[in-house]
Amino acid sequence: MYKEQITDKQGICLLSLFIMGSTLIVGTGGTAKNDAWIAGIAGIIMAVPIIFVYSKILVLFPGMDLYEILNVVLGKLVGNIVAVIYIWYGFHLGALVMRNFGEFINTMTMPETPLIFPMLCLALVDVIAVKSGVEVMARISALVLPFLLFIIALVELLAIPQLKFHFIKPILGEGIAPVLMGAFNTFSFPYAETFIFTAAAFALKSKKSIYKVYFISLFFAGTLIIMLTLRNILILGGTLGTLYFPSHVAVSIIRLGEFLERIEVTVAIVFVFGAFIKSALCLFAVCKGIARVFNLTDYKSIVIQTGLLMTYFAYIVYDNIMLMQLWAFKVYPFYAFPFQVILPLLILIAAELKKRKKPKC
Repeated sequence: MYKEQITDKQGICLLSLFIMGSTLIVGTGGTAKNDAWIAGIAGIIMAVPIIFVYSKILVLFPGMDLYEILNVVLGKLVGNIVAVIYIWYGFHLGALVMRNFGEFINTMTMPETPLIFPMLCLALVDVIAVKSGVEVMARISALVLPFLLFIIALVELLAIPQLKFHFIKPILGEGIAPVLMGAFNTFSFPYAETFIFTAAAFALKSKKSIYKVYFISLFFAGTLIIMLTLRNILILGGTLGTLYFPSHVAVSIIRLGEFLERIEVTVAIVFVFGAFIKSALCLFAVCKGIARVFNLTDYKSIVIQTGLLMTYFAYIVYDNIMLMQLWAFKVYPFYAFPFQVILPLLILIAAELKKRKKPKC
């Protein structure tokens, strides 16, 4: 049977796009308002220890995915219970990303189009990508990311005349509490969501490069997110926290006389690819987990059904866009904390104990 393999570069591109994902659509650290860029930096610092935990788990069991590790470390019964928990988390996260994408398309570009339609389009591409395998997804990421970086860099240059540096003041004007809350939001969404990548890291050619892939992706994607957040602040000022899609609104203001305008259409391409990679990787993790728990020979046999269920759940998960934003910035960080921090720490402790006992056997 052919074993999927991805290089370090492809892994970094895949994980970087996953981190950027829907963050490019809905923004991050909005509760910190004009201090959101500080919250972004603090979020990266907070993410370093937990990224080390994720990496360490994979290093202890090279060549294994998350679900294999759970069975080895916790035993089949408990391992399958925890696997089901992570199947739910991946399913829920993938649906949230789909809904973010659907709301963006429905609100900003095609308001007359039924909400379900853009989500079905995204689901179709996700299904094709997941059935093709994680290696194909990684190759697409490596091919597309330089093009997306070119678009981002070009837009940043075009935005310079629109920047109003007084919008960044007052720094810490409302104290440290909103910044810390914004940092926690940023830590949870998107950095700690990278635990999903543990379901795909088995494909890395070099099993010793887990730390490299994780930390380069964290700092690379994190730096881009901070830059874009800072640009949005300097263009939008105090209105940043009131907008559903701040990056789109900020870019829509950018124009070069009457020669170049409406460039937000081009930037939407970046949003689309980010949402595609993130939701596809979630779908991949869910299908791998279901196949492992139910002893299926191939996860690809359930991709279409799972993709359709994820799309339907994305459609019913919120009543409106206001609830989507409320969930993203007020509820989600606390909801995701057990999946992102508590369980990984317990898994690492159990893995270390398992490894220490092994030589005695």
